[in-house]
Amino acid sequence: MPTLFSIFGLRFYVFTEEHKPIHIHIRKGKAKAKFVLEPNIKLLENKGFKDQEISLAKSLVEENKDIIIAHWKKAENFKRG
Repeated sequence: MPTLFSIFGLRFYVFTEEHKPIHIHIRKGKAKAKFVLEPNIKLLENKGFKDQEISLAKSLVEENKDIIIAHWKKAENFKRG
């Protein structure tokens, strides 16, 4: 699970062998969340994050959406070989 970036104690990562839709995982300690990116950014899962932390995570996903999608597509193309 390659880490794309870490900021404010939040680690943003994707699994290269994962399924669509394009999404990002976020962890901080034992807390974890998942956001789908297309067609709109939407929280899919929250286990242990406070509302304020989810808001911060969503803002960071919004700011880095293009980078996350590009990384996902690069990994997807690599899988196909």
